[in-house]
Amino acid sequence: MKLSAEQLGGQLKKRLASVYFLSGDEPLQLAEAADAVRLAARNAGYGSREVFYADTGFDWSLLQEAADSFSLFGEKRILDLRLPAKPDKTAGAALVRYAERPAEDAVLIVSSPKIAGAEQKSRWYQAIDRIGIVVQVWPLEGEQLLRWLDRRLNARGLLADRSGIRILAARIEGNLLAAAQEIEKLRILYGEGKIDDDQIVKAVADSARYDVFDLAEETLRGHTAKACRVLAGLKAEGIAPAVALWALTRDIRLIGNIMALLAQGTPTESALAKCQVWDKRKPTVLQALQRLNRDGVQRSLLLSAKADRVIKGMETGEPWEALLSVCISLAAPPGARVMASVG
Repeated sequence: MKLSAEQLGGQLKKRLASVYFLSGDEPLQLAEAADAVRLAARNAGYGSREVFYADTGFDWSLLQEAADSFSLFGEKRILDLRLPAKPDKTAGAALVRYAERPAEDAVLIVSSPKIAGAEQKSRWYQAIDRIGIVVQVWPLEGEQLLRWLDRRLNARGLLADRSGIRILAARIEGNLLAAAQEIEKLRILYGEGKIDDDQIVKAVADSARYDVFDLAEETLRGHTAKACRVLAGLKAEGIAPAVALWALTRDIRLIGNIMALLAQGTPTESALAKCQVWDKRKPTVLQALQRLNRDGVQRSLLLSAKADRVIKGMETGEPWEALLSVCISLAAPPGARVMASVG
């Protein structure tokens, strides 16, 4: 059965299908659709989860073996299959076999890039459509985008007028990941409740010379001097220290999570996909992974926790100097001595 991303939540409240095939090239909607299915499955008693990354050379017999096996403790399972590309002939045959004999004690979630119209006529696609739920997500535009932004704001405890939502839509240009980040920034700046147009403009205006995302980007790239200049610019423009810290901490955790996956033997592309690194950021993230080690990332995370306490007044210190320490720890080469100030 084909459903839109908006319809998925209603279906999950009624019953769990045996298979969910989620596809599309809009990463946030795709990730959140998979999250929604996993949450519904856990709430329905599916306590264990097996993840399969179908990279080149993946042994597709593993999927059917998982379907045919039963948990030793009778526990219901989530089978989470990640496809880096549309299914080829081997993958398609494996999906047909699974659809013909799905696991009785499991729900299969397949995440895939966009499936073209011609491919939707294939045998494997039709087989899944017959027994499960098929959701293809699309980039949002116009009224759809405005409705999505309104729902997202409300979910974070924020209320905005139609005009304010249009300002936000113009800023993010259809990039839902950027929209989610901007909304989180608004919540950090103003807390929950009603926000007016002026507050939105102040938070997301394109006229600002410096941006917290520029800070995170230059820091990950190892551009220490430039990162320090951006940090000084953010301070001069009156950006809240908590917002700058949020952007830095988000990327520190991102790198740490990817490193943990790589240490477990996860292929690089699969690790990037699991952590929702979109294509434009991959070169920066890969550069950071080559430059940093896990001890350095842990040190940066500890410094960010210290900066958080300073910003909240729980520890003595100057917030921007604490942020500077975080930037330098993440951007500078190990053991380097850097003289810098935020003014």
